[in-house]
Amino acid sequence: MQVVIAVAVGGALGSLARYFLATWVARWLGSGFPFGTLAVNVLGSFVMGVLVELMALRWGVGPVVRAFMTVGFLGGFTTFSAFSLDVALLVGRGTPALAAGYVAASVVASIAGLFAGILLLRAVLA
Repeated sequence: MQVVIAVAVGGALGSLARYFLATWVARWLGSGFPFGTLAVNVLGSFVMGVLVELMALRWGVGPVVRAFMTVGFLGGFTTFSAFSLDVALLVGRGTPALAAGYVAASVVASIAGLFAGILLLRAVLA
């Protein structure tokens, strides 16, 4: 139960951090391009890389702290960080073609899913 609570609290804090950072970046650079989302995704992926490597090599934290930081906070901050970690794990396992396929499928399928949701809702509400 501690892990579940850690994920929930971390997710709430990460979501707030995403909102504030994306809003600040959009005010700073403008809203004509999703600079805020891009900044969140890149920063979240960078922090995920740092944390995973730090926890693997030097920082012996338990499952509650690990879940709070990775699944919770960074998952709430950006799910792109988890996606980036999945790609790195596939490459690290010696399957770069599978990693490339995962990247392509994730991007194409996610965008297709978004448009499918839009079209479905338009059809239902029309």
